[in-house]
Amino acid sequence: MQIAIVGLGRMGMNMCFRLLLKRHKVVAYNRSPEKTKLVVRKGAKGAYSLEDLVKMLKPPRVVWLMLPAGETTDDHIRRLKTLLSKGDILVEGGNSFYKDDLRHAEELKPYGIHYVDAGVSGGIWGLKIGYCLMIGGEKRMFHYLEPIFKALAPKDGYLYCGTTGAGHFVKMTHNGIEYGMMSAYGEGFELMQASPYGKALDFGKVAHLWNQGSVVRSWLLELAESAFKKDPHLSSLKGYVEDSGEGRWTVQQAVELAVSAPIISASVFQRFRSRKADTFSDKILAALRNEFGGHAVVKTGRKGKK
Repeated sequence: MQIAIVGLGRMGMNMCFRLLLKRHKVVAYNRSPEKTKLVVRKGAKGAYSLEDLVKMLKPPRVVWLMLPAGETTDDHIRRLKTLLSKGDILVEGGNSFYKDDLRHAEELKPYGIHYVDAGVSGGIWGLKIGYCLMIGGEKRMFHYLEPIFKALAPKDGYLYCGTTGAGHFVKMTHNGIEYGMMSAYGEGFELMQASPYGKALDFGKVAHLWNQGSVVRSWLLELAESAFKKDPHLSSLKGYVEDSGEGRWTVQQAVELAVSAPIISASVFQRFRSRKADTFSDKILAALRNEFGGHAVVKTGRKGKK
């Protein structure tokens, strides 16, 4: 199947590579041509403007956006709606707010362009493991694009969640839960560090142990183990933790829907506090975000000692 990927960041580029490995035809575009050339060397066709990208696709065209949520995505949709044709499909795979999906779908409707929202999880590990995909939009568009979803996802790794916005709503909730899980792990390891046994404990081995049949086992613990192997006390990191918006939106929706979400809410506020403090639990959060998503961390200037 032919598909265009717009946005070759940490995830967009690896999605191109995975689709190429599964023998799909990929047209790639990025604002900076260097990244486009890198994907071309792996077998994709390179487009160096949105106009060229649309010309290189056969109708019905499929364009998948992997761009930062907000103005960048809005701008690309504004431009593409005048370039694409009736019957073409635009997939929005960034971490957008679901209410923006409703607006985008309405914006494209007069042009006859189908809109699909795709929540994507998998971070920098998606190329090897596959991406978890949460899909919203017209069900017949979901079925049409299913070969792409199968190529990107592991077995049972994609789901039609419902009408427009459902995919990003489920992804938003997923990320809110992720915030809470990461905070709980961070607090637990800080508690162990502060205990009389903290100096003797090998946190990497504890993380590994808990993944052997424990009820708290998870991929996040595997990532914690990886981070501790690189830096046993996370001394090279500051406990400064950014948030990319989904946690805030989850809390806002909990308020709007009168749903009690104290754990997720507290985890969002913890990230705000982390920017004025430097605790071990926040170092855990920073390390985990770097491990699964390649998100930037703030370094202390000290090297981790093994």
